[in-house]
Amino acid sequence: MRAREIGKMLRSGRASCVEIVQEALRQIEKRDRFRTFITLTAAEALEEAVERDKELAAGIDRGPFHGVPVAYKDLFYTKRVRTTGGSLLFKDFIPEQDATVVGRLRAGGAISLGKLNQHELAYGTTSKNPHFGFVLNPRDPEHIPGGSSGGSGAAIAAGFVPMALGTDTGGSIRIPASYCGVAGLKPTYGRVSRHGVLPLAFSLDTVGPLGETVEDCALAMAAIAGPDPHDPTSSPAPLPDFYARPSTRFDGLRVGVPSNFYFDHIAADVSASVYNAIEEMRRLGAVVADVRVPDVLELNAAHQIIQGAEASSLYMAEHDGSRIGLDVWRLMQQGRLISGPDYVNAQRLRTVYRRQFDALWQSIDVLATPTTPITAPRLEQDEVETNGYRESSRMAATRLVRAINLIGEPALSMPCGSSRNGLPVGLQLVGKPFSDAMLLGVGQTLERRFL
Repeated sequence: MRAREIGKMLRSGRASCVEIVQEALRQIEKRDRFRTFITLTAAEALEEAVERDKELAAGIDRGPFHGVPVAYKDLFYTKRVRTTGGSLLFKDFIPEQDATVVGRLRAGGAISLGKLNQHELAYGTTSKNPHFGFVLNPRDPEHIPGGSSGGSGAAIAAGFVPMALGTDTGGSIRIPASYCGVAGLKPTYGRVSRHGVLPLAFSLDTVGPLGETVEDCALAMAAIAGPDPHDPTSSPAPLPDFYARPSTRFDGLRVGVPSNFYFDHIAADVSASVYNAIEEMRRLGAVVADVRVPDVLELNAAHQIIQGAEASSLYMAEHDGSRIGLDVWRLMQQGRLISGPDYVNAQRLRTVYRRQFDALWQSIDVLATPTTPITAPRLEQDEVETNGYRESSRMAATRLVRAINLIGEPALSMPCGSSRNGLPVGLQLVGKPFSDAMLLGVGQTLERRFL
């Protein structure tokens, strides 16, 4: 159930906050074989629900998330509730304060049901967590939910919460959104505070929402976006109106479809669904044109260097790997081998391509691509093959998304169809910096055609 639908029930008296939370907890207890939660805070949630009901009875309405159950990827600090990062390194860490975004949602009346499972330390795309269990995809439990925010995507796909927060360093919101058939926004770098969020790569990490619908993501952005004095990387750029009613048409919207890279080695079902969505945008008045994008392969390579170096600098000096899963530890070791000159050159390339994308936005408003080249792989699949092209499942998942983190643009993933075996297909919409609200408006208009 969407956040706005829950809000209508609460304000009309058809349900109470306590009843909404109790039902969510019942569903989790009854059906969560997907291992979406690491820590469930049932007692605390019910206590908050009682308070939110009292407020509504007294005429106090905190906004769209008043009384709405939500959950957080287990990277987010939550006061007096453990924050593990999906790792034994933090299994006993109990923060004394909320992350800024958690505090903002709490102030908006959202009720936290707990902390969601993820790929360990947010460094991976499968959410096959060796310490807290493999997260399963509710669309088909024999498949992965994507990662690293796999528990966030799975909790929404299972219907446990309408919105959850995740992080995106190289696609970690958009990949589970694509694989689980939900919406997910990687905001512009600096648009949302990262204060109180366990880091992975400081120049790439982004905090954002996943939602049952694009509208749920828009409502969440209205609550969490904005500058934060505790986060020096947060931007003072003026906030847009995330509540603005989206247009029913796309007249004048310039949509670019990449003629290079993004549709290479793509599964036929994915390509067909994405092109169908693009044609729907054209039917609604958008001006659609082929465009050539900067060298994404080189962008991806630079991203891997920067992420590897920054992630290993956080964890390699203090830990010997005995409490870190093998797949993540191997990535950390690889990062340790990156030289200073390689890191500096990757940052130089980042600046060059940042300018090239700035030039691209002179001719288009939105870049439309697949989010992932495939639908969710099976749990045991370490490699995938697409039209004769073999690659690791990890590289396939990140191939079309990681470059966007390097340049800092906002990117929305939303469902646009399904494969022959019923698994969701994701459409990625990318915009220029701080066009987050525009992307969410486009997504809301388009999703009406698919819901």
